[in-house]
Amino acid sequence: MCLAIPSKITRIENEMATIDVDGVQRQASLLLLEDAGVGDYVIVHAGFAIQKVDEQAAMETLQFLKEAADYVDRLQGKKDDE
Repeated sequence: MCLAIPSKITRIENEMATIDVDGVQRQASLLLLEDAGVGDYVIVHAGFAIQKVDEQAAMETLQFLKEAADYVDRLQGKKDDE
């Protein structure tokens, strides 16, 4: 299973982007996108940025993922209390 998490481009050098998700930075190739720039949000798969997404959609997705993680943490906490 692959989970596409929007990542913000913070730097570009030689067709490689530094991307950031909640403070975690990684490298991704921009060879498959023609018009990505610093500040854009992209979906990355297997080390390649494969699609740009608008900021609002990226923020909504990231918020949903945080809420889902919090929910799982609460469920796990209830199991630990049993």
